[in-house]
Amino acid sequence: MQPQFDLTLSADVPLGGTCLLPGDKSLSHRAALFAALAEGESVIDRFLVSGVTHAMLNALDALGIVWHLDDSRLTVQGRGLRGFTPPAAPLDCGNSATTIRLLAGALAAAGTPCTLDGSAGLRRRPMDRITAPLLRMGVPITSSDGCAPLTLAARAASHPLTAVDETLPVASAQVKSCLILAALAADGESTLREPGPSRDHTERMLAAMGADIRVEGRAVTVAPLLQPLTPLRMTLPGDISSAAFLLVAAALVPGSELCVRDVGVNPTRTGILDVLREMGARITVENPRVVAGEPVGDIRLVAAPLQAVRVGGDTVVRMIDEFPVFAVAACFTSGVTEVHDAEELRYKETDRISVLCGELKALGVQVAERRDGFTIKGGTLTGGACDAHGDHRLAMSLALAGLAAPAPVTVHHAEILNESFPGFVEQLRELGVSVRAGSKESSESK
Repeated sequence: MQPQFDLTLSADVPLGGTCLLPGDKSLSHRAALFAALAEGESVIDRFLVSGVTHAMLNALDALGIVWHLDDSRLTVQGRGLRGFTPPAAPLDCGNSATTIRLLAGALAAAGTPCTLDGSAGLRRRPMDRITAPLLRMGVPITSSDGCAPLTLAARAASHPLTAVDETLPVASAQVKSCLILAALAADGESTLREPGPSRDHTERMLAAMGADIRVEGRAVTVAPLLQPLTPLRMTLPGDISSAAFLLVAAALVPGSELCVRDVGVNPTRTGILDVLREMGARITVENPRVVAGEPVGDIRLVAAPLQAVRVGGDTVVRMIDEFPVFAVAACFTSGVTEVHDAEELRYKETDRISVLCGELKALGVQVAERRDGFTIKGGTLTGGACDAHGDHRLAMSLALAGLAAPAPVTVHHAEILNESFPGFVEQLRELGVSVRAGSKESSESK
């Protein structure tokens, strides 16, 4: 349990500098798990060391996978697709939906008996999106009324899973990845179709490891694995979801200019860059390159006055994790910002529509909640106190409001930010942000 602290940020001068972020969270999850499914030693540099990735590593440990973490270098001894050892107890996935959904797919392919569980928050998140198609593939899996805990029974290697042609009800990288992993142990080719775009890290990484995966439009075809996956040797790019906090910080302070180096700029994840450009921020991607199948670049932002925008459609999926920080940016625009088609936000670590709107109201913002989004009137945020509600992205986003608010903004229970962005506070200090972090009893300046 981390010590509780409140966080207050302010900026007296323009922000500036160059920074390097921890490795991408989505890629870290996948690299650790896929390395376990390969045969031989994988070495992954710039692995994200955080609460959510430790949930995956602890699960792999319980499944008999040997790994070693040296600073941010992760070494994994892979044992192949069916190399897991049945764990002695249920696996605790913490609050990580990525961990439980990807593990469900990998365990389905392996035929390993196991129970997957997690926090109270994780138990509220919908799992029927994966259990229903897994059952159609012949996976012996049960849930608790469509939620965790999930229990998988043993399956013999002589009984492959059933190949499927599946249309997913929502565009979800976690659901798609779960089914891709299960399809590696099917009796023929499986095709997964999505109603919209979602991040494609799983397809790219598994293909780079030798899996037969073909993508045509929004359909992914997966052939059963006939040869062992090749171990990974890669340096992970920085997380664009983490970069978004620093980019918005700079966008809120006039005169700021910031460069974030070596960031993953996969087009399924760059919706936040497109929207910030539409709002008026001057953003360029420099030094573009490809690392292990993933597009990487250096993102430069020059601050400029922000304008209200309307966000909906496919853009929502391409920036689904960045809506809290986008909403804070919208508070400082001229005009009314509208968000549509974003009901999926209700099924994150919190109901990010309801909770976000409630906390912005506490800061004086004129915000209206709808089932699939919200509207924000720019220029109405006054300052005050708010709460992170155990949501790491809310903690960081709300704190940034203090950089441009007419009065201080204090976020209670901000310690949760370390779940996904360790070093967040230190990075802001290096850019010129004044930070006050301390307990309620002591507003110690650190």
